[in-house]
Amino acid sequence: MQIHAGAVVVLLGAAFTFSFGIWNESLAFLLVLMAIDYFTGIAAAVKEGSGLNSNIGFWGLFKKGLILLIMIIAHRLDAMLGADVVMGSAVFFYIANELLSIIENYGRLGLPLPDRLKRIVLVLRDRAGEDDATTGTKGGKP
Repeated sequence: MQIHAGAVVVLLGAAFTFSFGIWNESLAFLLVLMAIDYFTGIAAAVKEGSGLNSNIGFWGLFKKGLILLIMIIAHRLDAMLGADVVMGSAVFFYIANELLSIIENYGRLGLPLPDRLKRIVLVLRDRAGEDDATTGTKGGKP
């Protein structure tokens, strides 16, 4: 039984490495933010009295899954192009997006947030939209 469990762990590790490349802090941070956003969204819905809706919850998780699919696509593009820019830009874009959503949820919950944190979110959002010298685009727009 231990050999089979070990084989499963090895296969999962290989699949994650193929899909996402080296597991780095920014990708881990994105996953943490995705979880926080989901749970603060639930808390805000409960506080506002709209209650929990399984359909809304399903689509929220579905969107988080689509974000992970974009990360896989971005990593594979980087591998194909021999570069390390697509996934990094995508990760920072979604980190900023998740942080903005968390800030919105905190506002719905009536919780204050430090101004410094709000400024950092804006910096991350701007960093995700930096000019791409190879395509002449800014923030993914031609």
